[in-house]
Order: sequence, then C-alpha cells, then structure tokens
Amino acid sequence: MGRSNRSSQSWPSAPAPAALPRRRPKLVAAREGGARTKARAAEPARILVVEDDFLVAMQLEIALAEAGYAIAGIAATAEEAVALARTAHPVLAVMDIRLAGERDGIDAALDLFRELGLRSIFATAHVDQDVRKRAKPAAPLGWLQKPYTMTSLVQIVRQALAELGGGKKN
Repeated sequence: MGRSNRSSQSWPSAPAPAALPRRRPKLVAAREGGARTKARAAEPARILVVEDDFLVAMQLEIALAEAGYAIAGIAATAEEAVALARTAHPVLAVMDIRLAGERDGIDAALDLFRELGLRSIFATAHVDQDVRKRAKPAAPLGWLQKPYTMTSLVQIVRQALAELGGGKKN
C-alpha cells in the first residue's frame, strides 16, 4: 500500500555529447633499430622467487614487479624451483633456505647452478659459516638477512643483475 511506483518516476536525461572535431590520424613510418624497437627488445629481467611462506612470497613478487622486474614464478619447494626454472628461464633466483619438503634452498640453488647455470640471492634468517660454506658451490649473488626491507631486496637484485652482466632492467 505504501509502496511507490518507481517506474512512473522520470529521470533527467543526460545532455547529448558535443561533437568533437574529426582529426586525421598521423602516419608515422617506423625505422628498424629505432627507439621503440629497442624498447621492445629490452624486456625486464625474469626472477624466480623460492619461498614457502605465502605472504612473504607475495611481498617479494609485488616489490620486484613494482621495481620493473618480471616474476618467472613462485616455488615453495626445491623441486618446484628446479621445474619452474627449466621452463621459465629466469636470470636469477631469490632463494629462501628453509623450504617446505625434504630438500632446502641450498639444495635447490646447487641444482639450479649445476643444471642451468642459474645463480641465487639467499634470503634467510639462518646464515652462519656452515650455511655459507655449504652454499658456496652455488656461487651466491648475495645474502639478505631476514627480516629485510623490500628496498634492500630490490637493491641487492640490481647489484646481482649488474654482476651478471647487466640485467635487462634497472
């Protein structure tokens, strides 16, 4: 009884859009080797994230993507890391040492280096002389002591890419 009939209400109509002047598109000839061709050829460096803590892995992914890098994938185990690296072809890995599963990040880094020549930055709370000694054959690109800031992560990735011969980004 007290219901209003909305269909009988009239809404003001929007004014008709003003006609925009028509412009002819400019034709631009692209030269081979021009700036745009070079920009397309320079793709961002692909980085593999190996971290079994989901939230930490997401933080790493966001920080690296915001810094202009491509994420080759996220692995939580040593086996996933090796499988992903074989297919995604990253230029380096950010590797936690303690991972889910029986094998740890050092095992994964050793496999990545032996099989693919892929080097790692170790990001861990567990750094002592024995750990460093065990990881040495994987030719680590650096060590990030947890907890670390995303700024320090991006900085060490830049340094590692420079050491690798000029990563494609930053």
